[in-house]
Amino acid sequence: MRRALGLRKRTLGLCAAALVLPVAAGLATAVVEPTSYAGPAAAHADPAPAGASVQKVIWLTDRRVALWVNSPSMGTAIQVQLLLARDWNNKPEMKFPALYMLDGLRATDIESGWTSDAKAEPFYADKNVNVVLPVGGQSSFYTDWLKEDNGHNYQWETFLTKELPPILESQWRTTQVRGVEGLSMGGTAAMMLTARNKGFFKYAASYSGFLTTTSLGMPEAIKYAMNDAGGFDSADMWGPPTNQAWPDHDPYLLADNLKDTSLYVSSGSGMTGPYDQATGIPGVSTNFAGMGLEILSRLTSQNFATKLNKLGIPATVNYRPSGTHSWPYWDFEMRQSWPQAAAALGVEADKPACTVGGAIGGAVGANNWLGDCVTNEYNVTGGVAQDYRYGRVFYSQATGPQVVAGRIGGAYQANGGPNGPLGLPTSGEKVLPDLIGRYQAFQHGSIYWNPLVGAHAVRGDIFTAWGKQGYERGPLGYPTGEEVKTPHKDGSVQAFQIGAMYFSPANGTHSVQGLIMQKYASLGYEDSWLGFPKSDEQGLKNLGKFNEFENGYIYWSPLSGAWTVHKGPIFDAWKSVGFENGRLGFPTSDEFPVPGGVQQSFQFGYILIKDGKAEIH
Repeated sequence: MRRALGLRKRTLGLCAAALVLPVAAGLATAVVEPTSYAGPAAAHADPAPAGASVQKVIWLTDRRVALWVNSPSMGTAIQVQLLLARDWNNKPEMKFPALYMLDGLRATDIESGWTSDAKAEPFYADKNVNVVLPVGGQSSFYTDWLKEDNGHNYQWETFLTKELPPILESQWRTTQVRGVEGLSMGGTAAMMLTARNKGFFKYAASYSGFLTTTSLGMPEAIKYAMNDAGGFDSADMWGPPTNQAWPDHDPYLLADNLKDTSLYVSSGSGMTGPYDQATGIPGVSTNFAGMGLEILSRLTSQNFATKLNKLGIPATVNYRPSGTHSWPYWDFEMRQSWPQAAAALGVEADKPACTVGGAIGGAVGANNWLGDCVTNEYNVTGGVAQDYRYGRVFYSQATGPQVVAGRIGGAYQANGGPNGPLGLPTSGEKVLPDLIGRYQAFQHGSIYWNPLVGAHAVRGDIFTAWGKQGYERGPLGYPTGEEVKTPHKDGSVQAFQIGAMYFSPANGTHSVQGLIMQKYASLGYEDSWLGFPKSDEQGLKNLGKFNEFENGYIYWSPLSGAWTVHKGPIFDAWKSVGFENGRLGFPTSDEFPVPGGVQQSFQFGYILIKDGKAEIH
């Protein structure tokens, strides 16, 4: 396997080098601009498609959240993660600029490379911007494609510039002051999107981007790269290289539209740098593909910067003496470019001074993984709080200083934090007996976490009833969702691994689980004729189980399955002969109509109701 991987790296390196040679030959001479080029396509002045909406929200920490946004243009939900601004918690009325961070050619649908391969999350923890991380878009160049490809209807430019901004502004305290930065493909897109949407971004940064896309050899290089990264066809993106869509998306040809934008351009040289593993050949690292790609980026970036200079457009340009096409260098550039980004977005580059002391200071000393403070103490409902790079500390005289962080911190935020129904934390995070899960206690409930189901709060009557069953060690297992109101009746429900807990004022709190839950679900839950549960699942002598509901029962046994029994004549008749222990056994059907009445089948007979009278057969 290692030999196969090594061969693939060498092959990619040779291919990258082969691509660089003709491209470099073209770039070494003047880049010829099509005389027919007249600027960005007018279609991009069209209004945004209506109906973009948030489908789902998952809080990953108290200041990192994943949104799934329904995109009308792409016809699917797109994940966007947000790293919320430093003062998100302590200044709840404040709004913040947005900094979009675009991924590379091999972007995944799971997480942005800026958080999985670089350290954007801790770096921006003390910055007062909302960082916007689109997830997905492999080989897309964050543009609107002409055709679908590989099952993707890429319309990224429409999504990022028209559909997403209203949601960020109306629901996530984001202003219309925006910047964008990206690496490799994302660097190309950062300059392209900025030029095609004048005034949308005040700041744009390219780290190892390919900033000419129509010069000699570049369409071929892009075609090869997109096919290698996911099997995409560049013709489905912009058509053949002769199509006007290619110059319409070329940062070099669009450069004149970048006036009045703060610009940052960087690239390495392809030579072995501080983050590369050297070979025996001077200047040559083991990252063969990364060498060729960075040389290509350097050549295109130089031509782009020369064009900016000719146009009199200022830009910060950093040509690093070494470095390949890889994440450690992009993480470095993210940090180096921040002061310029901060100035363009109107926020301070350095965090304000903050102090650590008192009872909160003691908790921090015992949990040095929290890192440095990013705010001073501030008031919250019932006490005070202070934010740190990797979590928060809450304090009140009644609860003492308690640390909240990670996924439990995210679930706490999703439930309103100290202003929500849980109140303040009363303990730190603790390991559960299975040595896998974690929980943390709060004034009015607890939050439980398990790697399979995430973190969810349990509180009130549901928490009490679940606790009597043994908490996560009981028959229901861990919570898999939050408590929610039942939509059409007065009550609430919470999902667990093996079933659910229902609460209604008239019937109290009861669990439904397993195959009985499946039957209940098939009928419509509490909206069905059964109504809310009136009992937990009860075991029977002969391996069967049942739940009582407001208007009937569900009985289950391994031989007969799960079936309902109405409260009424059939149930009374079955009771008269001993229920499941009598001569009829368990039900094997629901009640069904027959000529002149209704009937229900059992293991050893049936009950017929005719003219209001029960007949046991």
